[in-house]
Amino acid sequence: MSDPVRFDSLHLETLATADGHRIGRVTLDAPRSLNALTLEMIDGLQSRLDAWAAEPSIVAVWLEGAGDKAFCAGGDVVTLHRAIVDGQAGHVPDAAEHRNDESFVARYFSHEYRLDHILHGYPKPVIAWGDGIVMGGGIGLMAGASHRVVTPRSMLAMPEITIGLYPDVGASWFLNRMPGRSGLFLGLTGARLNASDALFVGLADRLIDDTRREAVIDDLRQADWREPALAVGRVLRQHAAANREQAPPPEVQPRLDTLDSLTDADNDATLIRRVIDAGSDDDPWIAWAAKNLAAGSPLSARLILRQLSRCRRLSLAEVLRQELNLSLACAARGDLAEGVRALLIDKDRNPRWQHMHGEVPDADIQACFVSPWDCDGHPLRDLVDRPADKEPTHATG
Repeated sequence: MSDPVRFDSLHLETLATADGHRIGRVTLDAPRSLNALTLEMIDGLQSRLDAWAAEPSIVAVWLEGAGDKAFCAGGDVVTLHRAIVDGQAGHVPDAAEHRNDESFVARYFSHEYRLDHILHGYPKPVIAWGDGIVMGGGIGLMAGASHRVVTPRSMLAMPEITIGLYPDVGASWFLNRMPGRSGLFLGLTGARLNASDALFVGLADRLIDDTRREAVIDDLRQADWREPALAVGRVLRQHAAANREQAPPPEVQPRLDTLDSLTDADNDATLIRRVIDAGSDDDPWIAWAAKNLAAGSPLSARLILRQLSRCRRLSLAEVLRQELNLSLACAARGDLAEGVRALLIDKDRNPRWQHMHGEVPDADIQACFVSPWDCDGHPLRDLVDRPADKEPTHATG
């Protein structure tokens, strides 16, 4: 084992294997904030992943969260709120030539999305141990890993509707690839997923009990690493097979026809109203999701539907560029600052949204999709698509 290194709230070390290789281990170590991703954590992880990719002795990466509550509950939106209030939300026109002039919000989102993209195409196995809460930016990290593990106590969600944002970190890509219209419903309402749901919608690959974590790591250290992907697959398959009976009852799969019906409408305003009206449903899972949408940002609801429609046939790299544009708009002209204030700063849970449901002018929606950069100046212009990033999507429109 190497001496551990720390970047802000990021704990880094390597674990020696029996055959002389090493496994890089990353621990998001900010349990008080449920391991929320700061810019320093993002940059530290990016730097170390780049180094490990070029290091022949490193055969895989293990990614986990500290504490017993969360893998990662999302991005550092409290610091984002502070930056927006301080006037660091917009785009500096000449940022392509003067990188230091970019706003904090532009740097945060562009660095986060670049990290997500790297994880999707990382040349070595990445095992994400998604125990506990996995939300927002945490799903961005986990979705890109080659081997995604959930436990019986995992809870996943993209709850950005509640803070005036929209499901980002590549969600405009992976939500469109979920069965039926389930991705649309999950992104619009922030509905919660358990481990069985995560497996069904494609956000996880294996369910392993949280008590097996150390045993999994020990078996990985003892594995034959001549073929790294096979080594990881064999270990995880063995542990998953030993506790299949611990899978929680699924929520999404039995309701797929209902979700498809609720989100099948002639226009976005009608679709939103149909889902909100389901708040009186006798089904508590659907009722909770509908009420979450009803209390969320009306502008964000319209942006979510427009964004998913626009990104249906785009690759991951193209989606991340679109998301960066939209995230800056949500910070500069949307409801992000107000949503974070109400939920996490003042905690009054009484956001004063700019609009009411059914009363969002199309001009306000269109304005959020205007890119502040030309093609040559976009911070993510160099992201390269992989063939797998262009696979056909499930229909959501």
